[in-house]
Amino acid sequence: MKVHVIKVRSHCKTLTALALTAAMGLTSLPATAAFPFAVAGQPLPSLAPILEQVTPAVVNISVSGTKVSQQQIPEEFRYFFGPDGLGSKQQAQPFQGLGSGVIIDAKRGYVLTNNHVIADADKIQVMLKDGHEYEAKLIGADKSSDIALLQITAKNLTEIKFADSDKLRVGDFTIAIGNPFGLGQTVTSGIVSALGRTGLQLENLENFIQTDAAINSGNSGGALVNLRGELIGINTAILGPNGGNVGIGFAIPANMANNLVQQIIEHGEVRRGVLGVAGQELTADLAKAFDIDVQYGAFINQVSPNSAAEEAGLVAGDIIVSVNHNKIRSFSELRARIGTLGPNKEITLGIVRDGKEIPVTATLKPADNQLADASNMHPSLKGAILASTDKDQGVMISDVKPRSMAADAGLKQGDIIIGVNKDKVKNLAQLKALLSEENATLALNIQRGEQHLFRVLR
Repeated sequence: MKVHVIKVRSHCKTLTALALTAAMGLTSLPATAAFPFAVAGQPLPSLAPILEQVTPAVVNISVSGTKVSQQQIPEEFRYFFGPDGLGSKQQAQPFQGLGSGVIIDAKRGYVLTNNHVIADADKIQVMLKDGHEYEAKLIGADKSSDIALLQITAKNLTEIKFADSDKLRVGDFTIAIGNPFGLGQTVTSGIVSALGRTGLQLENLENFIQTDAAINSGNSGGALVNLRGELIGINTAILGPNGGNVGIGFAIPANMANNLVQQIIEHGEVRRGVLGVAGQELTADLAKAFDIDVQYGAFINQVSPNSAAEEAGLVAGDIIVSVNHNKIRSFSELRARIGTLGPNKEITLGIVRDGKEIPVTATLKPADNQLADASNMHPSLKGAILASTDKDQGVMISDVKPRSMAADAGLKQGDIIIGVNKDKVKNLAQLKALLSEENATLALNIQRGEQHLFRVLR
């Protein structure tokens, strides 16, 4: 394959220097200078002053643990594995991993990262830029949005302030900071290439910032900042052959991450608000059929009875084009924005009806069942889906995958966890806290119908 190289180096330097010059307040440039942006008596245009402030807030994360898989047992040998004939045995395999994180609260030691960086980890180590290492505690995580919150106990930390990522524009300059390939802290720069990227099938809730700042393996969980050193996104994924960077990287917007973090801090979990609509992307055919001059939006097919949408007056055929005055490009983006807001939040929707855009106010309702993947709580619970019960009366096991660790531990769908060892359990947040304590053996107090029994986790 013939590769064509186009020399645009001089042009690129000019654009970059212009941006840096503006950022540093340098407006007058002598036309006769050998290098037009190196002004005598003034500092060279550089990102260094910004980076000196923010890089201490970006950390390296190393994890280790044991992934337990199920190995199928031939039919003729299943007799030897107990009367239940489980048909599989556990196979443990140690693993290690590297990633990045961002300190977002220096006083409380909160570190924001990706869920996939710390998933299944038994031990999480955080290393600061100055080389100090600390063991981190997992406060909470959300697999659907790929967000996790850690906490370390340390003094004199540096934090990064959140920017308003809803104000980002395509073309804004970006700086990516992380730990690619375990090399140590590395900085790259670029621009916002696109906004509201969805349909990548990376996570359930997608509303990514796309950037051409180089992001590689190990950058996950690192910071994407603007030229003021504010956090605009959490670097999450790349699109490229063989895992290499080709200038297409994706970051979770800062506002989306911050919404989720505040819920984790308050409740120990993410509690989603529900609008109560079903729909699809707005296509050219739909726009033509409804005779509307709208190019982007979320087309509503159905409004659920007694939902927040019905109470707000939404009807099938409406097109949602904005949430809280921020444009919506697709139904997937609508789902991501709503899914990262908590229940009882009041939002303003811009809808197009009969060719006219009108504002509508809706108050999101709590999901009927707030579900949580138990694999982040304890290895022996892998395969179980948990749900908070009404009036804080325990945690229900809403689903157990066959032949999973949770099934092997004797847990069944419909069980209600009402205690851990001698402590009572009222909700998911309390269960997470109890399971995070360093106990060699944990006994779950289970209510199964009229029975009360214990299941031991090791």
